[in-house]
Amino acid sequence: MRHYRLGAHTKTDLKVHLVWIPKYRKAVLTGEVALRVRDLLRQIAAEHELEILSGKVARDHVHLLLSYRPNQGVSQITQWLKGISSRVLLQEFVHLRKKFWGRHLWARGYLAVSSGTITDEMIREYIDEQQGEQIADDSRFPIDNP
Repeated sequence: MRHYRLGAHTKTDLKVHLVWIPKYRKAVLTGEVALRVRDLLRQIAAEHELEILSGKVARDHVHLLLSYRPNQGVSQITQWLKGISSRVLLQEFVHLRKKFWGRHLWARGYLAVSSGTITDEMIREYIDEQQGEQIADDSRFPIDNP
């Protein structure tokens, strides 16, 4: 069954798949560090009302599938996850401070892919089936790639 997040006047199902890496793609997310990353991400998600649907900490990258609220932006979510976890990990693990000087554990970028249960084509078909006002010209918005 589908799980919707309820707001005062909204019902949403927003999900994003996030992937990011340590600087220089160093394989440092092992052992105690990997366990701490997982626990930190769970804690940060709970504090910011994010729901982790799935995730994995690999040796050189992190995958998360998150459900989030409509007032939260993907870049803001990524900033929370990467920023807070980086600060805590560099404080707790001295060997990471030696490998990642300059107080930056994570590389700058990230991959964000939205997730949904319907395709763009299904949405187009649904809109085409809707009745609109009878206007002499076509009442649809222009589409660059039909």
